[in-house]
Order: sequence, then C-alpha cells, then structure tokens
Amino acid sequence: MLQLLLRIGLLCLAVCANAAASPSSVTCVTEENRPVNFLENGKVTGFSTEVIEAVLREINVHCDFQVMPWARAYTTALHSENVLIFSILRTPEREQLFKWVGVVSPPDSSYLFALRERNLKIGSLSDALNYKIGTINGDAREQYLESKGFVKGLQLHGNALPRTTYEKLKLGRVDLWAMSELVAQDLVRQEGGDPNHVLVRALHLSELGDGGSYMAFGPKTDEHLVERFRKGLETVKARGTFAALQKKWF
Repeated sequence: MLQLLLRIGLLCLAVCANAAASPSSVTCVTEENRPVNFLENGKVTGFSTEVIEAVLREINVHCDFQVMPWARAYTTALHSENVLIFSILRTPEREQLFKWVGVVSPPDSSYLFALRERNLKIGSLSDALNYKIGTINGDAREQYLESKGFVKGLQLHGNALPRTTYEKLKLGRVDLWAMSELVAQDLVRQEGGDPNHVLVRALHLSELGDGGSYMAFGPKTDEHLVERFRKGLETVKARGTFAALQKKWF
C-alpha cells in the first residue's frame, strides 16, 4: 500500500510539473503583414493566423494575439517567456536565438523590388549599394542586407509597415523595396494594380531561401510547451487543415 501511495504521489508530481511547464495561455505577437497576418475590423486574421488558431484548438491553449511593429515583436519574443512569434523567417543568424515550431505560411521568396517604370538594372547585390532600399525595421531582409555591408540611414531606410515602404517606393523616396513576394503582390493588388505591370523583381535574395515562414518561441519558453505546439502543428497538417486554409487564402 505504501509503495502504491508513493507511486501515485510521484505521478501527481509529474503531472503537476508538466502542467506548470505547459501553461494554458500564451501571447502571440506578429506584425501587419497581409495576407499571412494582419488586422481586419479589429481582429487579427490571415493565413498564418488561422493555421495557428487551428493548432491552439488542437492543443487546447488560449492565445492573446497582438499586432505590433516587427522590431518590437521580435524583441518581445526573444526576451520573454511563453511568447509565440509569427510569421518569422528562419535564418542561420536566428537559428540559435529561437525555439522553432514549424512552417505556418506557403513557400515564399524575398526580392529587391523596383517599379517597372524606373527600368533599374541590378546584376548583383553589390550593384544595389548604389541605391536607397526600403526595409522593415529588424526583419530578416534588413538583417541580411546589413550583414552584407549595407548601412541603415545610408542605403537602408527602415519602416514599421510594408505599406509605408511601398508608398515611399512609389513616391521615389526609395529606389528598391526589400520584401516578401507574397506581401508585395498583395499590396499592389489591394490598390487595384497588376503586380507584373507595376513591379519588377530586380534581385532575388536567394540566400534567404524560398520556403515558408515559421512560428517560434524565444529561449526562455519551456521545451515541453514548444513540443506541444510542434505536435499540434503536425496534426493540423496531417488532417489537411493547413492545405484547406492555403486553398482558402491563395
């Protein structure tokens, strides 16, 4: 009987420990980045948002969604516990900084875009050093360009929102626009334009890859919770929910 009680006690301790390591609520931070995550009528929506909502239902975790400038979202997730960030590119520089859950967006590519009417010719990344480039503060494309010798305030002109950067491109305040293809095309279409007529892919930032963006936690989040999210995402994809949402949005 004593051994049985001890086993029950140890089991209870294990369950309590797992419960403490896996909270029933987390904070989800993201940026205004249509069509994968954005605010509409006061609610966070978009393809990646709906994928994450499906995961949350699967693992029975509540999430407080918050939209903020990317640089703030990045810092918040990096230095806080139980904060999920999406949609974030997985780069070698970021690999050890975050605990990666999985891909929550369709395949995408990063480019330096130019207005087709400008007829800019860029043969290599070094050619782009001669131009002003609109970026998003703290995002992977800006970080990549900085690693290649581009300087903020000189070649790089950071903004909080993709739409602001696109407006600067149209006004001629920047020459190039470092952006995801999905987001760039969506912004042009929102304004009634044809992306193939308005923009040209001046240079493919191929080192950033062409896969989808991720959801991830910062290093302070317990691995048990991260693993719950990984398994939840795997289940959502295996059931076909991810594919159905991709068909809905794209």
